[in-house]
Amino acid sequence: MSLHPFYPIFDDVKWLHRMLPLGVKLVQLRIKNQPLDGVRTQLAEARDLCAQHGATLVVNDYWQLAIELGCDWLHLGQEDLDEADVDAIRAAGLKLGISTHDRAELDRALALNPDYVALGPVYPTILKKMKWHQQGLEKLTEWKQIIGDIPLIAIGGMSVDRAQGAFDAGADVVSAVTDITLNDAPEDRVREWLRATS
Repeated sequence: MSLHPFYPIFDDVKWLHRMLPLGVKLVQLRIKNQPLDGVRTQLAEARDLCAQHGATLVVNDYWQLAIELGCDWLHLGQEDLDEADVDAIRAAGLKLGISTHDRAELDRALALNPDYVALGPVYPTILKKMKWHQQGLEKLTEWKQIIGDIPLIAIGGMSVDRAQGAFDAGADVVSAVTDITLNDAPEDRVREWLRATS
């Protein structure tokens, strides 16, 4: 299974309206601290937008809504895994990506036969406080040797300039958040990403 090598993550469906027309083909919607009805509305809108643009939508965390709305992909962090019904997720036909930060988490993820594995933060990130320091490119190489054909996502402090190093180290896909959302010209930045990963 191949995923597009550029994987932006956004916290609001408004971003998808802006970025999907530029050619983004793989996108995660990670909504935090919103009422459930609002999340449902955004996810349904994102699902339909991605269908219109031939893009793959990955839903972060809200596995019940992903099932309810007929979405195709789900991303779960390690804490999310504690609450999720993986059997129900699989029974609904959802593909599953899982965050990992250390070997114990990787082993846990691999036991669930994931459709991708994310490793982060590769570089220091300002997005959220984490107990893990930067993993470094060497960890990407190590992870790729362990997981083989499963797609490996590099996340955390990623930028256009750092993308090639991550690919060279073994990542199949590079994910970006603040490199886009905090950029003065996010559309231009996404165009740079698409050129760098095409």
